[in-house]
Parts: sequence; structure tokens; C-alpha cells
Amino acid sequence: MATTYDFPNDLLAGQEELHQVRAELSALLKRLPWSVEPLDGFSDTGGWRKVERPASPGWTPDEQAEVEKLRRREHELAVFVTTHRFWTEITAGDRVEARTSLKHAHER
Repeated sequence: MATTYDFPNDLLAGQEELHQVRAELSALLKRLPWSVEPLDGFSDTGGWRKVERPASPGWTPDEQAEVEKLRRREHELAVFVTTHRFWTEITAGDRVEARTSLKHAHER
């Protein structure tokens, strides 16, 4: 049976926000054009797989700022979660299991 961990509330909240920020960033990047800068489209059919991209209008300054804001917050949260004082209470051999458990705590 898997060990259950008594994660502190701030660590749980940080992990949950990290999931949310990553989902929001992923959704935003899927909506944006493939290139940050305006670029012509291209088609490469000579390689081992066909690659095609339509012309990209690039990202607006607001879109670039939003991506940067989300990436910055993602980094802050990842650092917070991975360096939290809770991890010093867990033996080195159990940290991977505990970290995996934290990543899935929101599913419970």
C-alpha cells in the first residue's frame, strides 16, 4: 500500500497553482501563432517527414507579455514546491514517491 503524506497546506496550494499555471500556459501557447516573430510560411517535403507551417503574423506585445508572466510564475512556483522545507522531513529514498504523491494530490 502506498504511503500517505501529510503535506502542508501551502505546499498543496503551491502545487495546485503550478498545475493551473501550466495548463493555462499550455492552452495559450496552443492558441498563439507558431512563431513569435512574423515569418513566411514554408513547406518541406524533401525530408523524412513532411513539415508545413502557414505564415505566422507573430505574437502581439500583449501576448508576449502574457506568456512571459505565466512562465515567470511557473518558475517561481516550481522553485517554491521543489525547495519547500517539507522535503527535509522526508528521507531521501522516499522523496520521489512523496513528490509523485504531491503531484497527484489534487486528484483525491
